[in-house]
Amino acid sequence: MSPLPLMTVIPSSQNQRVASFGFADEDEDTPFIYRTENVSGVADLEDIIWAAYRQVFSEHVILESNRQTFLESQFKSGMISVRDFIRGLGKSETFYRLVVEPNSNYRVAELTLKRILGRSPYNKMEEITWSIVIAEQGISAFIDAVVDGDEYEQAFGDNTLPYQRKRMQERPFNLVTPRYGADYRESAGITKYDWQFTLQKYFTAKAQTRRLPEGDPNKFREMALAVSPKTNYAQKLKASDIPNYMAAVPYRGKR
Repeated sequence: MSPLPLMTVIPSSQNQRVASFGFADEDEDTPFIYRTENVSGVADLEDIIWAAYRQVFSEHVILESNRQTFLESQFKSGMISVRDFIRGLGKSETFYRLVVEPNSNYRVAELTLKRILGRSPYNKMEEITWSIVIAEQGISAFIDAVVDGDEYEQAFGDNTLPYQRKRMQERPFNLVTPRYGADYRESAGITKYDWQFTLQKYFTAKAQTRRLPEGDPNKFREMALAVSPKTNYAQKLKASDIPNYMAAVPYRGKR
């Protein structure tokens, strides 16, 4: 039985159709573009390799255990192109462990589009579309579909390293997009809640009073209770104390 054809997804915003950066030296927000046409030595090839790790693995410090030495050797010897190097990183055990295993298919589709196509998903429909490919054909076929697609060909071709093409209002993807989804972070204990802070901020009487609208009498309840009642009530006098009290008070009327 042949797999279902890929659904056609169109951008839901005009911003997705805008060429985001233009020339490589336009401004400080423009990413540096790595191309094999600009390579003049082994050092330049090393730069491309480390930039590829940062792009695909989103690692600012590459662990020795995450390096793909066989792919590196093939790339340095000219046996594979930049495109195939990116393909190999996407199919690697490291990418599977860091991205695929702990996330849902929707999340995997989002991260892969950001790192390999250099843009966010157009909408939820695109995430669903790619998640169907992952579910039916597996992660390897999904990576092939992205890398061999028309968009990748037009944006990067064989010799250009993928980069973030559409930043819009956000900072770079690797700074704003966590590796793991919120569901995994919470279940794994990565997300920690300070319950004492939460109780003080939302559930104490003082916090609830602070959120009352202006003019609400209950907002002044604490202030009213804070006033000492000892100096605001008339003195209690016995009948036997009245003569002494009258004698102590100066008479201001006519005698």
